[in-house]
Amino acid sequence: MIRKIITTSDGSKTIQIEDWNEQYHSIHGAIQEANHVFLKHGLLFYSETFCDSEHASESSAISILEIGFGTGLNAFLTLIEAEKLKLNINYVGVEAYPVQNEEIEQLNYVELISKTHDAIFEKLHETSWEEYHQITSSFQLEKQQKLFKDINAKNQFNIIYFDAFGARVQPDLWTEDIFEIMFNVLKNNGVLVTYSAKGSVRRAMQAVGFTVERLPGPPGKREMLRATKYSTNK
Repeated sequence: MIRKIITTSDGSKTIQIEDWNEQYHSIHGAIQEANHVFLKHGLLFYSETFCDSEHASESSAISILEIGFGTGLNAFLTLIEAEKLKLNINYVGVEAYPVQNEEIEQLNYVELISKTHDAIFEKLHETSWEEYHQITSSFQLEKQQKLFKDINAKNQFNIIYFDAFGARVQPDLWTEDIFEIMFNVLKNNGVLVTYSAKGSVRRAMQAVGFTVERLPGPPGKREMLRATKYSTNK
């Protein structure tokens, strides 16, 4: 499939798969989407709702599973936000088809987000797969190359960033079977956030036990979804 680097509406770049007319991030703004969906309604919501802010730096790490590590944008933003909030993050990014180095080199996230983190962004991509790496004192990363259906962790994560390609092009990634896996990997009070707001996606989440909220979406989208696993759900 033909892939090319394009510039989104907020000036940040993403990868477009021409055959699918699908992008790794929103064409209305890659960084804006990531901040709104995954940082604001995922990490910040979880830390403010379920963490003891007075002892956040002393508590055990917040464990995050990213479904679709892709360009590393969500991980990069999370690392920087964790530094600001003094949070410890244990981050696992799952990606079946890793982005190529020549594509990563064309992205402009460091320039737009934090030039002082240039070496850190490179480290996110240069570290080997299938093992944990201490990226900073407060951010651990493991990249796993596998299909989402092959995830078999149980009760391990506090937050899931569900950033798979859209249901229009990969409907098999948005089924009850996949969300059953997501439900099982989350701890109680764990949250899953995604840019999608499709009714079929919401119903699939509810069918496996999630409590689902519709939230205002990022630029270019009216709504998004956040699903929570409460101890009383199942």
